[in-house]
Amino acid sequence: MANNRQQKPVRYAPDRIKEFPVNAPVKLMEHLSASMPDRKRTFIKQLLSHNQVAVNGRPESQFDLELQPSDSVKVNFTHEFKVFNNRRLKIVYEDDDIIVVEKGYGLLSMGNDKKPDNTAYSILRGYVKWTNPLNKIFIVHRLDRDTSGLMMFAKSMEAKEKMQHNWNNMVLNRVYVAVVEGEPEEKEGTVKSYLVENSRYEVYSTDDPKKGQLAVTRYRTIQTNGKYSLLELELDTGRKNQIRVHMHDLGHPISGDTKYGAEKSPLHRLALHAKTLRFIHPITRQIMDFSSRVPGGFMSITR
Repeated sequence: MANNRQQKPVRYAPDRIKEFPVNAPVKLMEHLSASMPDRKRTFIKQLLSHNQVAVNGRPESQFDLELQPSDSVKVNFTHEFKVFNNRRLKIVYEDDDIIVVEKGYGLLSMGNDKKPDNTAYSILRGYVKWTNPLNKIFIVHRLDRDTSGLMMFAKSMEAKEKMQHNWNNMVLNRVYVAVVEGEPEEKEGTVKSYLVENSRYEVYSTDDPKKGQLAVTRYRTIQTNGKYSLLELELDTGRKNQIRVHMHDLGHPISGDTKYGAEKSPLHRLALHAKTLRFIHPITRQIMDFSSRVPGGFMSITR
């Protein structure tokens, strides 16, 4: 017999998180018991076993863990704490309004018709919705699929709009590193042109300001062995494929960038990495400054 009774919709219970400051060296169980004197030890043990206790941002189940005054202890009375773990995407910083990540090469920033899923955007969307199905993530800027390094996403429409509508003033510094073929004649310099994109989505330089958008890239040689050089690149503008086109114009295409004239790909990747991202927080107005390590292969191939 069919059951005609309608099921009640499942209501989402928001996180109820409380922080318990550590004022002196103490074991975790003792600290939790003292912080929650009205709770039984069996209840606290359940919190520990269900990943509802986090020490310095990571779930902790070891009841006799030694805590120090600098440690942060939080308890989620509603859900377990989720640990983000993805081999191609690393969260560097997160608050209520933004997420800064380090993206691996070969990972799209966001989906397209051919590949809608398994992108930096879709991975982070799944992560924020795990804690609350109503949470959202917004693209602020992009990195090419084969470029690795730092990029930022917004967690609120307000943060997204403030960053995108005032990008040139909000972003204080963007520094990349790249391995290029050969050795630039000048150890440092500036490449300036107007970039145009044709109907085949190919970007190229022109000197005519009426045809393209101004693009300015400053470069500095970090080390070189004559065959390959490691360059530091600072952007005055942020145009599509700007660095790749300008290195081609300089006569030293990025290693692995066959689209823009590279002959070989010894690292089996486009050797371009977003190393530094410095910007004004769209909500708090604080200066946010992030740096990532230069990929090891970039250093070894240019020695």
